[in-house]
Amino acid sequence: MTPSLYVIGAAVFIVMILIISNIKVVSQSHAFIIERLGTYLTTWQTGLHVKVPFIDRVANHISLKEKVLDFPPQPVITKDNVTMNIDTVVYMQITDPKLYTYGVENPMTAIENLSATTLRNIIGELELDSTLTSRDLINTKMRAILDEATDPWGIKVNRVEVKNIMPPNAIREAMEKQMRAERERREKILIAEGQKQSEILVAEGKKQSRILEAEADKESRILEAEAEREALIKKAEGEAQSILKIQQATADGLKMIKEVGLDDKVIKLKSLESLERAADGRATKIIVPADFQNLAGVVASVSEIAKGTKGNAES
Repeated sequence: MTPSLYVIGAAVFIVMILIISNIKVVSQSHAFIIERLGTYLTTWQTGLHVKVPFIDRVANHISLKEKVLDFPPQPVITKDNVTMNIDTVVYMQITDPKLYTYGVENPMTAIENLSATTLRNIIGELELDSTLTSRDLINTKMRAILDEATDPWGIKVNRVEVKNIMPPNAIREAMEKQMRAERERREKILIAEGQKQSEILVAEGKKQSRILEAEADKESRILEAEAEREALIKKAEGEAQSILKIQQATADGLKMIKEVGLDDKVIKLKSLESLERAADGRATKIIVPADFQNLAGVVASVSEIAKGTKGNAES
């Protein structure tokens, strides 16, 4: 083989090496910044690309994935002059590789410093208690300010989170004491509420018991009154029946007398017998009827009749 063939083969080999070395494959979520003779030429996106040897160069290899920037805690001073350290996390994403490459020198450091100054400005307008309870407000304000400031750098700030707020030790001790006092107060309130509910339930129970006792006593009195009324009704009915029977017996007697046909003499005789019984008693006065002489005649007639009856019996 002649020397010229070696030269040609070496040249072809070198060209192949140059071509292969200048073939670039851009993977997903990445971008290449290409410069030609020191001037921005284009941005390679995902796919296969070839650059011109010795003229073009890859100025920057950029990842388009969302990045998490966890900066060190920043000392800040609140509106009521309390110094504390606040740790923040920034979620950012590169949206324009060209602006990110040529917009600012060392973008991460720029974002860190911008985040610190923005945080100091926001916390300086808040008091300690507001700072501890306004994380959402701080996050929203910081995200809006950082997103606007980093837009010329081709960076999109998606979120900003306050990860930790660390007050001074004296403030933490005071807050812990306040929290303990608040818990003790709530505990006492709960105990008092429990005792109050217990006393209310006991009072309600006593009230219901007294109501039931009163109702039972009322029912008992009603039943006793009903029993007494029933007894009085039965007694009255018995007395009425007795009077009715007496009246019926009197009526029957009068009817029998009428049926026998007794005359006035017999009646007057009965009156005399009644008079004799009255005289046998302790009474000192006897009232004699006006027709006593007629009554004597009746007695004499009755005596004669009795004697006649006796003589007939003896004979």
